[in-house]
Parts: sequence; structure tokens; C-alpha cells
Amino acid sequence: MEKLASATYTQLFLQNSSVANHNSRHCTAFGSAPRCLKSDSTCRAIFHHCRQMTSVSCKWSRMIAWAGQTSEMAQNASRPLSKRKVVEHIVLFRTKAGFSDEQEKDMLDFLYTSQYHMRGIIAISLGRIVQENPEGCTHAVCMRFPSKEVLAEYYKNTFQSRVLNEYIIPYCHGSISMDYEAEVEDDIVPLFRRGEDFEYGVEFILLFSVHEDVSVEVIGDALDAFANLIEDFGSSIIQYTQGKNFSVNCKDYTHCVMIRFPSEEALEGFTSSPSYTDIWKQKVLPISKRTLIVYFLIDPIGTTLM
Repeated sequence: MEKLASATYTQLFLQNSSVANHNSRHCTAFGSAPRCLKSDSTCRAIFHHCRQMTSVSCKWSRMIAWAGQTSEMAQNASRPLSKRKVVEHIVLFRTKAGFSDEQEKDMLDFLYTSQYHMRGIIAISLGRIVQENPEGCTHAVCMRFPSKEVLAEYYKNTFQSRVLNEYIIPYCHGSISMDYEAEVEDDIVPLFRRGEDFEYGVEFILLFSVHEDVSVEVIGDALDAFANLIEDFGSSIIQYTQGKNFSVNCKDYTHCVMIRFPSEEALEGFTSSPSYTDIWKQKVLPISKRTLIVYFLIDPIGTTLM
């Protein structure tokens, strides 16, 4: 059908161009007020006809170009996007009693705007954890880096040390951190977590630590079950990553699953589904010695560069 349409467009385009070129021979100046070789009325008629046919020719040429672009776009859309490795860096903080709203704002603002002071942070989300949890964690920050090497540079950055020493350590009594490699679609929106879908929503974090005698295959089976479930929920989930912790600073948990939902309703629909419950009870809990589930709401933050 594509070839037939292109052939039709081409045939009509050539036909109209031929007529325009043939008629233009009767004028000495095509495209401006013609000096006629025939009578004025005949020349005027030929001139206007030539302009009309040229306009038609241009329209057909634009249609041909548009048809080609549309076909190319459709082919590109049908191709699955390639994947790119990234490193997710997650920290859960336990703030002290008496932590004020002003102190919270300063801490979150400095953490959020650190992406503008340090190279390598390609995405960040953070906020107050919604529900109480066994670990007593109150706030979370999730950063994305392009590689382990860039994350290592972040740990040594003086600005990061300043934020940590001035706005986190004085108000917190411990933290849980997680670093893991994951794969995301190699495109601007999912890679940098930019765009309307990422401006609001819920960040859901599931941590678990497996027993030492659990095989890699069994762990992989549990993570694969989550990945398959994510695909079943489609547009109810914005993004999903998972991986094994390689952090040298914290070994409390061995694996992480992080999911971005568009709303709390979507999160509730996911965690209350029988499929999620089955995976949790049959594949995660039996192999885990400890688990932790937290989530926080995504709101625009850090409008002032600190």
C-alpha cells in the first residue's frame, strides 16, 4: 500500500509539473507580471493557471515528503527501544525528634539542587516517607548516575560532603543506603526521568535481604516475577528498576525493587492485586531474612538554587 501511494503521489506530481512547465512557455517571466507573447487576456489566463498548477505541485511534493516521514516514524515506533545501564543510588534517612519544617525544607532543597552543583546526577527524586515502617525511616532520596565510576566521584565530591555534614548528619540518627545497577530504555524521557509523567506521582521502594544459602537462580526467579507483573500493569506504572546492592557503605539489604506510580490509587491497585500478593508471599518472603517497603509522594521541589 505504501509503494502504491508513493507511486500515485509521484505520478500526479510529475503530471502537474509537466502541465505547469508546458504552459509557462507562453510567458517570458514566470512568477511575475508576464510580458505576453500572445494576447493579454490569453497570457493572464495562462499565467494564473501556471501559478495554480505550481501550487498544486508543491502541495503534492509536501504530501510525498509527509508520507515518507510518517512511514519512517511508524517503523521507528514499532521498534523496541534499546536499553542502557544506569546506577540507582537510594538513601533512607531517620530524622531526629523535633526535626522542624524549615530544617526539612533546607535538607530536601539542598539534596535536590545538588544535581546542579555536581556533574553526573542525571535524575533525582526525594520526599517524606508516607507511612511508619519498622526501620523508622522518615525521608528518602533516589539519585540516578550513568555509571559506577560517576557514582564514586559523587561520593568524593566536596559539595556532597558539605550537604551531608551541614544539613543531614546533624538532624538524622542513621540511614540505609542502596546502590545497584539497572537497565532503562535508552531515550531522554525514561533515562533522565523528565517530562509530565515524572513531575508527580509516587516512588515505591521495596528492599529485601536474602539468606546466604539462596541460589542466584531463585533470586532471579523472584525478580523476574516482578518484571513480568510490571508489564501486566502497563500504563499504571511509569518506570521500574531492580538490582543487587553493591554499596560498600551499607549491607543491610541485598536487593531493591523501585517503581514509579502515577498516583497513590495506582500504587494501591498494584499492592492489593492477587498477583502481587502471590509473588510477595511465595517468592520474596521465603528467601528473605528482612524486608522493608516505603514510598513517598513526588512534588515539585528545589525551585531555589541553594
